[in-house]
Amino acid sequence: MEIWVTEEQTKDARLSLRIKETLYTGKSDFQDVAVVESEQYGRMLILDGVFQTSTSDEFIYHEMIAHVPLFIHPQPKNVLIIGGGDGGTAREVLRHEAVEKVEMVEIDGLVVELSKKYLPTISTVLNAGHPKFTLKIDDGIKHMKNAQNKYDVIIIDCSDPVGPGQGLFKPEFYQDVYAALKEDGLFVQQTESPFLHRELIKYLYKEISNLFPVAEIYTANIPLYPSGYHCFTVGSKKYHPLAVDTEKLPQIATRYYNREIQKSCFALPGVVAELKNS
Repeated sequence: MEIWVTEEQTKDARLSLRIKETLYTGKSDFQDVAVVESEQYGRMLILDGVFQTSTSDEFIYHEMIAHVPLFIHPQPKNVLIIGGGDGGTAREVLRHEAVEKVEMVEIDGLVVELSKKYLPTISTVLNAGHPKFTLKIDDGIKHMKNAQNKYDVIIIDCSDPVGPGQGLFKPEFYQDVYAALKEDGLFVQQTESPFLHRELIKYLYKEISNLFPVAEIYTANIPLYPSGYHCFTVGSKKYHPLAVDTEKLPQIATRYYNREIQKSCFALPGVVAELKNS
């Protein structure tokens, strides 16, 4: 008998994948959690029925949410990751020699433990540890309220704006992010599909651009995620993404990100660029 798992992406669109094996299903204090082995995408983490990551294409998301903002900032010494419980973003951040300290605040300890057990290629830092890395199981919203003028770069590696991730998309949270950054700091957040979540992206860009002197959207092709085309939004107090001298960037062995993408990812198709002007 075939087993399929289905993600409802909108009320009119769903993605179904054939499953070879269910490795874990359960419920944490915050959400339903599952880990499955799929035929198409390998091992997958699923939270509240939403596909979070897969061993097949995780490198795209994690490279793009980490390397793009870290290369915008000339000295990203102190980095905070909110969410990121699978460990992939921390893995990529720690490849930057300029980084001296990485704090990761994840609300759901079960996500961390399951990632360590079932997603070892993603959770390498969680399993092996790193002298620059600290993990705190806590509410990222609460953590942010207690941080002032502390971080060079903040990465909001959150799930969709439902359940425990909902508060990470609100104006008051962005105000706390602004306060937690140093005077030349910047942050990035994943901001969903420009085809399926257009109103959300318009709203988030408006909120971020009202607060930060520099706000830009960049994109990446991520097959697992809704529509296969995903947005990230940067808010920066000082540095503009297009001012980066890509010829001077150090080489990092990556599978998706490269020097050319550092700038070209900000070249938006008209259908995406219009979201900034709505």
